[in-house]
Amino acid sequence: MPIKAGDRIYLAGHRGLVGAAIMRRLREAGWDDVLVRTHRELDLTRQADVESWFSSRKIDCVIVAAAKVGGIHANDTYRAEFLYHNLMISANVINAAYRNGIRHLLFLGSSCIYPRGCPQPMTEDYLLTSALEPTNEPYAIAKIAGVKLCETYNHQYGTRYISLMPTNLYGIGDNFDPSTSHVIPAMIRKIDDAKRAGRNEVTLWGTGQPLREFLFADDLADACVHVLQAEPVHELMNVGSGEELSIDDLAHKVAAVVGYRGTLRFDPGMPDGTPRKLVDSTRIRALGWQPRTSLEAGLRRTYDWYRANLADEVA
Repeated sequence: MPIKAGDRIYLAGHRGLVGAAIMRRLREAGWDDVLVRTHRELDLTRQADVESWFSSRKIDCVIVAAAKVGGIHANDTYRAEFLYHNLMISANVINAAYRNGIRHLLFLGSSCIYPRGCPQPMTEDYLLTSALEPTNEPYAIAKIAGVKLCETYNHQYGTRYISLMPTNLYGIGDNFDPSTSHVIPAMIRKIDDAKRAGRNEVTLWGTGQPLREFLFADDLADACVHVLQAEPVHELMNVGSGEELSIDDLAHKVAAVVGYRGTLRFDPGMPDGTPRKLVDSTRIRALGWQPRTSLEAGLRRTYDWYRANLADEVA
């Protein structure tokens, strides 16, 4: 049975890119009773704290948007942290939800759970069919564990825990730290910095040849609320825009939005990551969901937010 107006939702990770977008969407949909806690108030890696907090509150549905995330550099540098923190968050929150009789849970993962070399577009059936991309393997393993926890709890305990695997995300409130950011905020910051400093050349990571699919975070939030209000047949569903482009093409789109007219160069000595990553979103589209934000419009909204909130601080 789908969740309904008046049901109490706990949103884990409400301050992140995805969590903040989900909060905006829940407010729009009329959910006023959304429970949130900061990391300082509730450390989701501490099992006893999580179980105690869940047991003292009436919750009808949990959305797990909390995660330790980052781009290629962060994933490859802080491998132990990415594995440990994300494993603990998944295990503690999912198990506490079950132990407290919460039948509805939405777990958010990432398309990096799929093998590096699997056929494209990637369907949910390709999970665990071959080796993962080495640069983000720890994060992927933790997210796979979360997917399997949902699957096995549904099988053994009759819960309704659904896993959504979004493609590469970006949007309002993104992380623009150069050491931990994903590709779009990293490009926006680097290219905007070059424009403001009057530099006529920008060097970006990799060859520029990998193909990527991107989804505006507010479109993922829309998908989350849509799924919670539906009765999905599948436990695991991909969420993507259905459109892909090369990193080189993306860089030129970002430069156009920023208004930068200098030269874009790539450093092939830096890692590219997976050669191609496009998800098959047939399952969730069958429920009636469609993305609403074009890449150009999403980049403009993201850049406008960056200029209004962060650009002067990092310049």
